[in-house]
Amino acid sequence: MSDLPAQDHVDQQQLRLILAALQDGVILFEPSQHISWANRAALEMHGVREIADLGATVSEYRERFELRYRNRHHLPKGHYPMERVLAGEAFDEVVVEVAPAGQNEAQWTHRIRSLVLNDAAGVPDCLVLILNDESERFDAEERFETTFAANPAPAVILRLSDHRHVKVNRGFLEMTGYSEEQVLGHSAYEIDVLEGAARRELAIERLQNGRTIPQMEAVLQLSGGGEKRVIVAGQPIELGDTACMLFSFVDLERHRLTEDALRQSEASFATAFRLTPVPTFVAERTGCRVMLINDAFTQECGYAEAELVGKGTDEIGLWVDKMAGKELERQLHRDGSVRNLDMRLRTKEGGILDCLVSAEAMTIGNRPCVLVVAQDVAERRRTESEVVAAIEAVMQDTSWFSQVVLEKLAKLRRFDAPHGAAAELGDLPQRAREVLTLVCRGMADPSIARKLRISQNTVRNHIAALYRRTGVNSRTALVIWARERGFDGGPPRKTPEPTSRPG
Repeated sequence: MSDLPAQDHVDQQQLRLILAALQDGVILFEPSQHISWANRAALEMHGVREIADLGATVSEYRERFELRYRNRHHLPKGHYPMERVLAGEAFDEVVVEVAPAGQNEAQWTHRIRSLVLNDAAGVPDCLVLILNDESERFDAEERFETTFAANPAPAVILRLSDHRHVKVNRGFLEMTGYSEEQVLGHSAYEIDVLEGAARRELAIERLQNGRTIPQMEAVLQLSGGGEKRVIVAGQPIELGDTACMLFSFVDLERHRLTEDALRQSEASFATAFRLTPVPTFVAERTGCRVMLINDAFTQECGYAEAELVGKGTDEIGLWVDKMAGKELERQLHRDGSVRNLDMRLRTKEGGILDCLVSAEAMTIGNRPCVLVVAQDVAERRRTESEVVAAIEAVMQDTSWFSQVVLEKLAKLRRFDAPHGAAAELGDLPQRAREVLTLVCRGMADPSIARKLRISQNTVRNHIAALYRRTGVNSRTALVIWARERGFDGGPPRKTPEPTSRPG
């Protein structure tokens, strides 16, 4: 607490004029809890225009504004900064988040210190809160915290004053196997991120002077006892008012595996590109300068790769219709791909190929390119023309066409079974003949079951047996089979009842 003896000759009005001009917020209140005055900066830090909006007393202020610590815990009654000053407590710095009562999200962050003005007798006459609006600063720190934690690249922050680690992200923990407790608060000598660095002396000198540490290879000791080769770099930053060094890392092993996978992918693409049986080429997206052509393109068009690489399609005169070439570029620019565009391609000898052209935008080695596939459809169209001509020729003699169709239908009607496989009507059991009769009448399985007073399963079994005995495989074919053998589907013959002999 700072005690400033009151001066009898200081005009309080002039004092308030001076305080009003300050960028810091100032709130004056009396030992009786009455809030007597606040400058414009203090009002703006609470989102109000008049001092009455703060509340007439310290108790009313507590009812109108919710104060929370940075850990989101609400300040209970008696712990508000004004109440602490009234209780005789002094503080140089208290950081709180402020929100209007009833709102979930804080709107301001205040850094507050206290001041007491005494009268001539040394008795507190005026109590003062001095407020600094730290909202932007803490918002920026929160954004940094979120970004730092979410960044997949391994990173750790070292405080320069004592060379202790103050922040670490998940990427570093996953790469090294350490826990957060094993890193935070521990010194650079316990977890040395510059161990085995290629230019360790330079890195330590830059660290001690708070200067940027250039990228260099280093060896990190892992939690489980192994080692990992990395590239490390350091960048001086400030966390609040604390000077720090941000170390970031690249896992060389993972980087090497990624590069190997990329090389394998490129090699696979090159192989597939060369072996594609359809004429294909790769060109730069801007200017359509040819970069690669495959073997099929050479065979169909007659160009060697050396004759085309580096030249634009217009310069080569590849497309017979230049406007079609412009349309291809326009659709690529608009959609990123083109499918089955009718185009004509000019060969080296001046021949013309009718093609369906498809294209897809892609990137090769950070260069925007386009993959173009030109499928020669002349043979296919010639075949289609021949088919159409043949159909037209057939249709000119419809009598012959109709006779062929009728013969085919007749063969389908006969349902001829393999020799010796089909039964004759006389071979069928009585119950099978009854079921066949009702099938020929068009009755469904449930109706047949009710008519003959048997179960549906029994009906299905009889029909399946009929299929096997007759050599057919459908209900319709079974009806045709029966009718071709003179079975008209008339009423089934009833089995005569046995006559009882007189006793």
